[in-house]
Amino acid sequence: MSAPTAPIRIGIGGWTFEPWRGLFYPDKLPQKRELEYAAGKLTAIEVNGTYYGSQKPESFAKWHDETPDGFVFALKGPRFATNRRVLAEAGGSVEKFLTSGLTELKAKLGPINWQFMPTKKFDPADFEAFLKLLPASHEGLPLRHVVEVRHDSFRNPEFVEMARAYKVGVVIAGDSEHPLIPDLTAPFVYARIMGTREEEPAGYGEAELESWAARARHWSEGRTPPELGNTLLAPPASTDPREVFLFVISGFKPRNPAAAMALIDRTR
Repeated sequence: MSAPTAPIRIGIGGWTFEPWRGLFYPDKLPQKRELEYAAGKLTAIEVNGTYYGSQKPESFAKWHDETPDGFVFALKGPRFATNRRVLAEAGGSVEKFLTSGLTELKAKLGPINWQFMPTKKFDPADFEAFLKLLPASHEGLPLRHVVEVRHDSFRNPEFVEMARAYKVGVVIAGDSEHPLIPDLTAPFVYARIMGTREEEPAGYGEAELESWAARARHWSEGRTPPELGNTLLAPPASTDPREVFLFVISGFKPRNPAAAMALIDRTR
């Protein structure tokens, strides 16, 4: 009998990128239909624009209406909240973001990724103060939070224990220069893989695609893939299935949609 699993959602960062036209998007597809097309091929998209500036409620509503049922948008939290010396003072930026209209996404709102600069070091008291600013819901809509930390000081059991206590995910930074923290800390898993290459038509070679697909299946069963390295804490007591969000980011960006679609095929 196979183990129970949770949904695996796979996508890319954004949907507007000129080199994808004629490569991922069909020739002559109107730009205004690119999101609709991408959402028909992928199961999630990570929105980077929310990191740099506010969106309007009308934009969130439009994204909701242009995508099929079951599609999910992960949003980057604003840099104004994370790129600061004292994280405890980010409350105003967090509140402004949460009240910008993102609830218009309704059930299509995925995790919010709070990304930190590679120079940001782990300060336990200040980082916990930041986690306390992240509410579990807004206007009746459940919220899920994940932190993308990129300084080696976060490879610390105290940090992992803190994230687990607040049920906040930690981005699993696959095949990148950022520190890999494979511990499962939330009821979901959020991975960003960054190793696509120009010479591979699907971004990755066959063995690499199979490896990432297998890892996604492990996560969806509530398990940590053993080949990702030792966790910093004991595995979580719960082995319940975990919804997986896996985004193909950076690397050779023109190949990222092909890599995401190849992984979707392998995890169906």
